[in-house]
Formats: sequence, structure tokens, C-alpha cells
Amino acid sequence: MTQEIYELLHQLRETEHLTALIVEQNAQVALNLVNRAYVLESGRITAQGTAAELREDDAVRRSYLGH
Repeated sequence: MTQEIYELLHQLRETEHLTALIVEQNAQVALNLVNRAYVLESGRITAQGTAAELREDDAVRRSYLGH
């Protein structure tokens, strides 16, 4: 079910150019779904950027992507 929701959100973003606020604990899944993201820790933004930028950010990679 979750995968179907992500696929629908991706399709809506691509075809309808919709913006959505997604709260997701799995950073890898979230970064595959979005153009832009914000990383929150204790209610504060600690990183922000495009999905590609965040995948390359050392702190994000270590803390959230398991690299």
C-alpha cells in the first residue's frame, strides 16, 4: 500500500506539477520522491536542498542514508 501511495504522489508531481508536504522517516524513499527536501532534527531545519544535493551532503549521508 505504501509503495502505491508513493507511486501516485510521484505521478501527480510529474503530470500535474503539484506540491505536497511529505513527512517520511525513510530518507532514501523521500529523496527518491521529491525535488527538494528539508531535514529536521528536534524541530529545526539542519539541512535543505535538492534531493541530489542532500544525497551528496556528508552529514545527511552519515545520519540518514547509511553511508
